[in-house]
Amino acid sequence: MIAERDLVAEDAASGFCGAVIGFDRTYDGDFVKLEDGRGRVRLFALREAAFLIDGQPVTLVRPTAAVPKQPTRSASGSTRVEGARARVARASRIWVEGVHDAAIVERVWGHDLRIEGVVVEQLEGLDHLAARLTEFQPGPGSRVGVLVDHLVTGSKETGLTTGLGPHVMVTGHPYIDVWQAVRPAVLSIPAWPEVPRGEDWKTGICRRLRWGTPQEGWRRVYNAVDSYRDLEPHLIGAVERLIDFVTEPE
Repeated sequence: MIAERDLVAEDAASGFCGAVIGFDRTYDGDFVKLEDGRGRVRLFALREAAFLIDGQPVTLVRPTAAVPKQPTRSASGSTRVEGARARVARASRIWVEGVHDAAIVERVWGHDLRIEGVVVEQLEGLDHLAARLTEFQPGPGSRVGVLVDHLVTGSKETGLTTGLGPHVMVTGHPYIDVWQAVRPAVLSIPAWPEVPRGEDWKTGICRRLRWGTPQEGWRRVYNAVDSYRDLEPHLIGAVERLIDFVTEPE
């Protein structure tokens, strides 16, 4: 079935239901953007029988004609609310590991977070998570979403983020650092270099790419990001799941 604009479809895996508002193309293939009734936008891969329409499995395909770009979209792809004042901050929070994670989240999702009243705070290292949770005391109406680098099976990060209770959600991406969640193409590199275990990752990356110091490398990475299109789907999905978690009614 052709994914015409405004066609309402449900992602069979997650249950997310929304109208078609556009498409994106990455090295992983074509993705469709769905927007639900609350204005939340999600990317889903155009895979066989991956969607439901009226309860029946369908395969969506991209129209041959290009979908016009919408000038009223924010950097995250959501509908921009012009002139709206930032909402008073919620009790719930999103925590990220460090300053670079916070900067990327703000650059892409800053508009959405201000409209929703969500504050992003730095943990300054995942080792501080347990102590911060003890101090914060998550509960109904004061949830915590945690964005974690290198969240893969068997990693230290996975061990530190299990069994945290129903009012804490941990999501993440498989990359060593949030830098690596920026698509190489937007930095004009073929791929992120491999850095051996034991060598400082950012220093090793900058040496191999001849970017100078890690501070100079970070400026390159940050300035290359203008919207969600510049990020890998793993990070996009992780952040948007956290926003949903801390803003959904309980």
